[in-house]
Amino acid sequence: MAQSDDMLDDEDYPAYTMGRAAEIIGCSPEFLRRLGEAKLIDPHRSGGGHRRYSRYQIRLAARAREMCDHGTDMASAVRIIILEDQLEEALRHNQSDQAH
Repeated sequence: MAQSDDMLDDEDYPAYTMGRAAEIIGCSPEFLRRLGEAKLIDPHRSGGGHRRYSRYQIRLAARAREMCDHGTDMASAVRIIILEDQLEEALRHNQSDQAH
């Protein structure tokens, strides 16, 4: 089992409740639910069925909120963010291949 310090450093550890995540992002819980339905984020479910969000998921949701606030519809924002993340991952993979 991970040490508590490891969990605090883990970008994917689901440490935030839906209410806290919405507060951090400055959005409604409904906005977070819609991002889940759009498949941008898939929150962890606690034993009681409550949604829990990681820092990584909060960053994605914040990017989506910013884009929506500037007039981009949610479906387009989700697609753009997914493509940006795929490009970033491909670039990281390419750089690690070149290093070897």
